Amino acid sequence: MLMVGSRLIGMPVLSLHIGGQTASVKRPIIDPENLNIIAFELEGPLLSDPEIGSYLMAEDVREISMQGIVVDSADRFVNPEDVIRLNNVLELNFDLINLKVVSHEGRSEKKIGRIEDYTVDSATLTIFQIIVQRPFMQSLKDAQLTINRSQITEIDDYKVTIMHDKQKVSVPQKKTAKEEAEEFVPNFTNPFRKPDYSPVEDDIDDN
Repeated sequence: MLMVGSRLIGMPVLSLHIGGQTASVKRPIIDPENLNIIAFELEGPLLSDPEIGSYLMAEDVREISMQGIVVDSADRFVNPEDVIRLNNVLELNFDLINLKVVSHEGRSEKKIGRIEDYTVDSATLTIFQIIVQRPFMQSLKDAQLTINRSQITEIDDYKVTIMHDKQKVSVPQKKTAKEEAEEFVPNFTNPFRKPDYSPVEDDIDDN
């Protein structure tokens, strides 16, 4: 399923080993080369133990549900120096939020807006769309735009460049084809899910 990226911040990290929360998400770590979440930076009193790492790698996530991020145990938490790939991305100091979004018309650069959020596939942790807040004058017509990852042509430290194709830049839709085609199905029984739990239709804001 798709979910808004900002909902990940503060999300509980639930351990199957202890049957409860072991930490919470401070921020997701996004690799700018492929727009995938590769890890989560964690916070919480348990992490004051120097033997316990403060990052959770994406491949160690068992499930992301409405209750939180499920892992086997806190033993899966790592420190950056233990994982070269994670350390390399952290050194980039990349943050998708607030990056300028532009397109090119000939030699001129047109500002589309700034990224205020994104949607992520909870099964693959792939950024599927960026949600762009429009500049003031343009926001009178369209306050927000959602832009599919396929429209992105370049990313650097300051901006995201997209295709110049007005028909492909559209107002957020309630349901996408990817949502219908790729329903998230956990591969184990989540003990943190309530027995009567069923997904609600608020995975993507319609603002």
